[in-house]
Amino acid sequence: MSDKELFTENDWRRLLASLGEDPDRPGLHETPKRVAKAWKHWTSGYGQDPVEILKAFEDGAEEYNELIVVRGIPVYSHCEHHLAPFFGKATVGYLPNGKIVGLSKLTRLVDVFSKRLQVQERLTVQIANTLMEVLEPKAVGVVIKCRHMCMESRGIRTPGEETITSAMLGELQPNLALRTEFLSLAHD
Repeated sequence: MSDKELFTENDWRRLLASLGEDPDRPGLHETPKRVAKAWKHWTSGYGQDPVEILKAFEDGAEEYNELIVVRGIPVYSHCEHHLAPFFGKATVGYLPNGKIVGLSKLTRLVDVFSKRLQVQERLTVQIANTLMEVLEPKAVGVVIKCRHMCMESRGIRTPGEETITSAMLGELQPNLALRTEFLSLAHD
């Protein structure tokens, strides 16, 4: 997205009014401004190029041939079906092929794709495919576990349920031992 606001403050004022609220009452007076700023942040991933985040380097990776895994990466996103939040944790790992990336870059990659309207399944695959494309590793694994407010607060209303998605690329698909090792490292 561009620097243009997702919705203007006037749009949010109209929404409040359509709900039967008075957007000028003291508790809501600043709300349109705050909501516009919040949505700009929550959707800031559209303005970021995930490939640019993954600056790979070859310092020490030439000899490293084991999995690199970062787990517990926070996921905060909004589903594209209801604009309801979903949140949880991601585990991202890869088996290098001569190039590594700074560990914080894996967290930033998750953040970029999370700050777009999403479905968890696509989010999982986008992270995995981007890592595979940029780093060209031997394998990539991504596991995401999230709670979805569209399920918890409306519809079936089942608090606490978690949805788990995974993507296994490269050698993680045919190599059962490697896949088992990754899933064991990903398990919390």
